[in-house]
Amino acid sequence: MTDLETSMATILAVFQKYSEREGDKHKLKKSELKDLLHDELPDLMAHVNDQAALDSLMDSLDTDGDAECNFQEFMTFISVVTVCCHEFFKDEHE
Repeated sequence: MTDLETSMATILAVFQKYSEREGDKHKLKKSELKDLLHDELPDLMAHVNDQAALDSLMDSLDTDGDAECNFQEFMTFISVVTVCCHEFFKDEHE
């Protein structure tokens, strides 16, 4: 597999690893999402000191209002974080 294909497969595997823990295996409950963020993005989460901000983030991901995070909502989050990282590093190297 190419690097991009491997990255895509990894994102799918990580989502499934956490979504399969309880309930609907195609959605992340709030506790599963919180575990995923802390376990898989520890450097990013180290900068989140405000629990209310984290709760707000989780609520904003839930675009369909079902109190869970489906794969499309999860990918929106991953995309936004990736774009922010790209912008940060692009600006830093100019």
